[in-house]
Amino acid sequence: MLELQGLTRRFGTVTAVDAVSLAVPDGQMVGIVGRSGAGKSTLLRMVNRLTEPSAGRVLWDGRDITALRGRALRDWRADCAMIFQQFNLVQRLDVLTNVLIGRLNRRRGPLAGLTGLLGLFTAEERARALGLLDRFGLAEAALQRAETLSGGQQQRVAICRALMQEPKVILADEPIASLDPANAEAVMQALRQANREQGLTVLCNLHQIEVARAHCDRILGLRQGRVVFDGPPAALDAEREEAIFGDTAPAAPGPSGPARAPAPPGAALVR
Repeated sequence: MLELQGLTRRFGTVTAVDAVSLAVPDGQMVGIVGRSGAGKSTLLRMVNRLTEPSAGRVLWDGRDITALRGRALRDWRADCAMIFQQFNLVQRLDVLTNVLIGRLNRRRGPLAGLTGLLGLFTAEERARALGLLDRFGLAEAALQRAETLSGGQQQRVAICRALMQEPKVILADEPIASLDPANAEAVMQALRQANREQGLTVLCNLHQIEVARAHCDRILGLRQGRVVFDGPPAALDAEREEAIFGDTAPAAPGPSGPARAPAPPGAALVR
């Protein structure tokens, strides 16, 4: 289980994430929605430790992730794969090699990264990468340069690269923000497929609330760094949408407490 306990990030006088506490059971797909600047990206980056929290903790199966350093932190980042809006592929390399790069986080020793960059991947690793590409309809593009693919195809390659890490958690930061509706749907289906078939926990930042409704088990609404909604898609009615996206300021949060399980239907509006 992934737990956030009072997770907070301040940038000077600005509080980007404000005492967020929640628990995400293994295998759940959570859509995090909110306006630009609501704190969605900062929240995910703290889970992966790309951004350090100002206060609070991240726990995975009871282990304090915020206390990890060195090799232990690198292992967590392998277990907790990030997918970005910008794809972050090496455009001049072929698709297969881009997927294989996902194995570098699992290599150990001072020459681990160098051996990967020299193309010294094992036959087993290459077979696994090809299997992932085939699973997401990209096997025929394996030897094409990444720059020749559409945006939606590149994002699916990025998902394959993340899965090559054999992660336990996938953090997707606005993975469909720059895609047309058809490619956006293909990418969300790929994430949902990974979630269902491999039981991976997925946290996905989204602007489009209907996409979150269609693909996620649970929706988390952020407003000015605070959780203002936490519950199943069916509970996200007009009042709750207004709390997330409306023009009025959100109500002050109550006293922070321990991490909580998913909110039950009808009790999802956080005031």
